[in-house]
Amino acid sequence: MPPGPTKRERENLWKLLEMARTEDLGSGDVTSAILPRDTRAHGLFRARQPMVFCGGALLEAIAVCYDGSLRTETVTNEGEYVEPGRPLAKWHGPARAMMAAERVALNFFQRLSGVATATREYVNAVAGTASQIYDTRKTTPGWRDLEKYAVRVGGGRNHRQGLWDAVMVKDNHLAVLARAEGRDPIEAAARELERVRPYLGERAFVELEVDSLEQFEVAITLPVDIILLDNMSTEDLREAVGRRDRAGLAGRVELEASGGITLNNVREVAETGVERIAIGALTHSAGAVDIALDIEIE
Repeated sequence: MPPGPTKRERENLWKLLEMARTEDLGSGDVTSAILPRDTRAHGLFRARQPMVFCGGALLEAIAVCYDGSLRTETVTNEGEYVEPGRPLAKWHGPARAMMAAERVALNFFQRLSGVATATREYVNAVAGTASQIYDTRKTTPGWRDLEKYAVRVGGGRNHRQGLWDAVMVKDNHLAVLARAEGRDPIEAAARELERVRPYLGERAFVELEVDSLEQFEVAITLPVDIILLDNMSTEDLREAVGRRDRAGLAGRVELEASGGITLNNVREVAETGVERIAIGALTHSAGAVDIALDIEIE
């Protein structure tokens, strides 16, 4: 079972919950107001399609946000693959509170389980290779922490969190350097990387994006930890791996493939020998899965 959400991710949940509860509940649930105030119920969250379950570790917080007496019981582990009909979690408590919280809870479950399910498909597709599946910053605004948590639940790995925790020199950075410096932008970037590296945290890394083997030849001479091979053919990816290895940099400089990667070709990309495959679709294109909450009076 994957590790649970971090403190940062739980804080992200509370911020989102505050907004979600306000926009959905407003001044109160006028429909559930017709129910007797003391009516108690039990609710069963159930999968309606094959999926990787994600969000059980967050459900208690969602319940408490609506009513402290709404009790939560999870019956399926985070990251577990389930078939349709499988019970996921249970609620016990006031029927009014359960009705009010239903949609928001399902929205979280369905979105996060969708990301975890999409991630697991890519992870399974590269099983047995040396490649690991990574996410990107192409996340839903405000949801980044939780979506990256869902990627881990699905078996993937997290790339940088934001602009603050790693240096990643991309094509637009190089274009600006080329105009500003009037020289080879990768060489100009190298000088700047040497300057900023002493100020990076222990877990930070330096990554440089290239889109041709010519640029790659320069990149492997620079003080970088990762080279991003952007939109390269599998033939060029394989050649880049070979050149890196022949230069004696295997284990010191990792290679990351990105751009145009789908479930149909991710295995072929992994078999080139790159260590990392970054896929924006894990978060920006993952669909919500189908989960139901069945409520019955106790």
